[in-house]
Amino acid sequence: MKTQTTASLPKLYIGIDVHKKSWTFHHATDLFNGSTVTQPASPSTLVDWVDKNFKDYEVTVAYESGFSGYGAARYFLQHNWKVLVLNASDIPRPDKQKVVKTDKIDCRNICKQLKHGEVKGIFVPDEQQEQFRSLFRERDHLVRGLREVKNQIKSFLYYYGFTIPEEFDNANWSKSFIQWLNEQKYQFETGTMTWQLLLSRFEFMHRNKLQLSTAIRAYARKHYKKDYYLLKSVPGIGGIVAAAVLAEVGDLRRFTRFDQLASYVGFVPGIYQSGNNSQATGMTPRSKSLLRSYIVEASWQAVRVDQALQNYYRSHVGKLPNKIIVKVGRKLLSRMHAVIRTETPYQMGVIK
Repeated sequence: MKTQTTASLPKLYIGIDVHKKSWTFHHATDLFNGSTVTQPASPSTLVDWVDKNFKDYEVTVAYESGFSGYGAARYFLQHNWKVLVLNASDIPRPDKQKVVKTDKIDCRNICKQLKHGEVKGIFVPDEQQEQFRSLFRERDHLVRGLREVKNQIKSFLYYYGFTIPEEFDNANWSKSFIQWLNEQKYQFETGTMTWQLLLSRFEFMHRNKLQLSTAIRAYARKHYKKDYYLLKSVPGIGGIVAAAVLAEVGDLRRFTRFDQLASYVGFVPGIYQSGNNSQATGMTPRSKSLLRSYIVEASWQAVRVDQALQNYYRSHVGKLPNKIIVKVGRKLLSRMHAVIRTETPYQMGVIK
């Protein structure tokens, strides 16, 4: 019996240090180390260079995630290259690189680690999810700006001796309170102009926030209908939080284990251990911090409406409330993962 041997393609590894106006990249084959090249900031220029110098090679390329997004990665994928987009903190670096750092050193290190299989790429979302995520994050910018202008309005009132009626002195700005604000008068036209500018900015941002929130929920219902309603079946999860999960994470089914999802969102503790000494360092800073904050906020509502979660919260009474609610948030995330994986709406029951 004859055995048939197939020759594998020669391999090319490229590590890129990406900047706005230029890219510096280092290349190496599976047999030899190559050189470092600087080129204009263009993925097509790199593809042309490879076609000219390494035609018929199996190409693997890696670069750090950053301001340039995933456009280059998608372009390389269209040319059947293997692409890794790297989190900068995941790239092993010798200590001397903290002292001596250049584009040439960075791209050579990426190429070296890539060739040796020492780096792992982050998840690259499709363009639909990525642009939905951008829309959702724009809402968060509006929310922060709205909070800032609210504080400015109240500070302006206090500064000039106005007293906010007791029924309005809270975080909820009712129509009656907004009407009261519009009725306030200042002695000089400069004060009046400042006041009108503040109120105009508030009204503009408030209106845009409402419109954007409506648009986000409508988009999620239209394009992610099944998962959107599965997520909303979980106690405490409303339309905005469900949309946040879909925008920031995408399809939860890609996480085969819950601990992978918990790590991705940031519901895992940091730990420092040396010898017999071990201590927790709080929640990991590597997280989807915006999504995590939304889930923690949703947990307060979930505790109110779900008896099982309320019992879980009570079982930790004695600890700081802000630490307990994070534990509840992890439970809530687990429920969201479960309903998506099983494609079954949540039923009230006991937490396992």
